[in-house]
Amino acid sequence: MEFKDYYEILGVKPEATEAEIKAAYRKLARKYHPDKNKDAGAEDKFKAINEANEVLRDTEKRRAYDELRAGGYRGGEQFRPPPGWGQSHNFDFGEGGGDFSDFFESLFGRAGGGARGAPRAHRGGDVQAHVQIDLQTAFDGGKTRLALHDGNGNERVLEVKIPAGIQPGQVIRLAGQGHPGRHGGPNGDLLLEIGIHDDARFRLDGRNVIHVLPITPWEAALGASVPVPTLAGTVDLRIPAGSQSGRKLRLKGRGMPGAHPGDQLVELSIRTPTADSDAQKAAYDALAKAFDGFDPRKP
Repeated sequence: MEFKDYYEILGVKPEATEAEIKAAYRKLARKYHPDKNKDAGAEDKFKAINEANEVLRDTEKRRAYDELRAGGYRGGEQFRPPPGWGQSHNFDFGEGGGDFSDFFESLFGRAGGGARGAPRAHRGGDVQAHVQIDLQTAFDGGKTRLALHDGNGNERVLEVKIPAGIQPGQVIRLAGQGHPGRHGGPNGDLLLEIGIHDDARFRLDGRNVIHVLPITPWEAALGASVPVPTLAGTVDLRIPAGSQSGRKLRLKGRGMPGAHPGDQLVELSIRTPTADSDAQKAAYDALAKAFDGFDPRKP
């Protein structure tokens, strides 16, 4: 069999930290997941990525693998486990799972190649998926039904509890919804990475929510109290007299909920009505005369 260079498969250096390995795995798993990538060889690449992660994320397996690699083995070279390997290492198979290669099985996935008895139970591999929810659901939280599709076109609908104030990129773990276990082992988990749909009224900026509020020239000039939508309902906002387009007013605590709730930033946008009648044109003419000498293009 061939020696597998797990560091090369994940594209990380041998001295990579746990965080770097995790980040590299998540990036590659998303790229080659069979649900998203239909290219030839993508599924095999996905399996290799999972296998590499299974070894490098586990402290004991990684230490043992590094011992082998330090002996001069390189990816693609012919390999046979050193004599006595099965007796000198006793790995935790509870975190194993997935469709692993003969190379992996010879080192980690078999009970000493039969020397230590029958194969032990293997936990199923985790499954990663990306789902999109709307901003209101992310704000409110609660249970929602999500439809997931596998690479064979099959659909399953799951009821998922969304924490109030969840952020894009956060991951929800559904225990036992991943790949089936082997030899009586438990199923893996389903890891749902959350995305949030664009919203016509609001834009997310971390935990803050930005809303662009159209106002009239007279509301901007004279000040006014106007209704403003928020994710928790409509509130009245006082527009200070002399406001300009682009000014931001803050509604404290009206952003995304959490340990430190965000705010809602209301950006003012002055909208000028068109003059369609003689009376409206005369009103604009009177306004121009009243503000004779005003030049908005001067610094």
